Amino acid sequence: MSSSSNLAAPIPPIVLVFAGSDPSGGAGIQADLLTLASLGCHGLSVITALTVQDTERVSAVDPIDAAWVEDQARQVLEDMRVDAFKIGLIGSVENVSTIAEIISDYPDIPLILDPVLAAGNGDEMATRDIIEAIRELLIPQTTVLTPNSLEARRLVARDIDEELPPLESCAETLLMLGAEYVLITGTHENSHQVVNNLYGPLPDRQIADDADSAIAHAVGLVRSDAWTRLSGSYHGSGCTLASAIAALVANGESVPEAVRAAQEYTWNALKAGFRPGMGQFIPDRFFWARQIAEDEGDA
Repeated sequence: MSSSSNLAAPIPPIVLVFAGSDPSGGAGIQADLLTLASLGCHGLSVITALTVQDTERVSAVDPIDAAWVEDQARQVLEDMRVDAFKIGLIGSVENVSTIAEIISDYPDIPLILDPVLAAGNGDEMATRDIIEAIRELLIPQTTVLTPNSLEARRLVARDIDEELPPLESCAETLLMLGAEYVLITGTHENSHQVVNNLYGPLPDRQIADDADSAIAHAVGLVRSDAWTRLSGSYHGSGCTLASAIAALVANGESVPEAVRAAQEYTWNALKAGFRPGMGQFIPDRFFWARQIAEDEGDA
């Protein structure tokens, strides 16, 4: 059924996602689309890889041919105006190159890059060549890079036997590679709380106050947020956080504001998470809707 009134309906913010498919719905492009929808955005999906996985493990990853990745993206970009890009699992060096070329045609559209280098249980998802390609081709175009602490160290390490650098040094290197902001999450750190640090451009006053700091000549620690560490292991938490940032940026929030709000959204989605299988918990991206339903039921 169609109606002429639909022509006047407001268009929600549109986010184009490049990511792999996760049949379990816990991570990957399925998680991205759920998160975007939950935060009021319309998601466009470009599949970069097919995976065989469940909540417990990743059994196989099959990258989509780069020409197909390009055709998927070009077709929708010629039809619709997007407000943000979000990148997750890429799958191959060829896909990195293809996506970088597409993104370069839209320099004014913010890019949120979640460098998916391993699954939540540790299964490898990116080769050294893919990591090098991400460093050279995508990070220089990135608005917000969202590695966890393990990914941040892998992105800057040139040698697998290299001593692990401090996370602050990792952030400095990633900013020097061209990322505008770097959010390093602390889920994998041995700390009582999960501490997430956002690095990027500092306000003028903060630059003056921190003039002697190691990384505060033009960039530095923008905000640091600590969250109660939840028990259990979660499938798709990184996808959820990065997609939430993309959704909020697409809705017009500044990066620091979007990062704070996205963390709160993700923490609540994890807190409300459920365990449908034998492996990890899955975040409940529509936790707020279920809370409303429960409140109405109690009324």
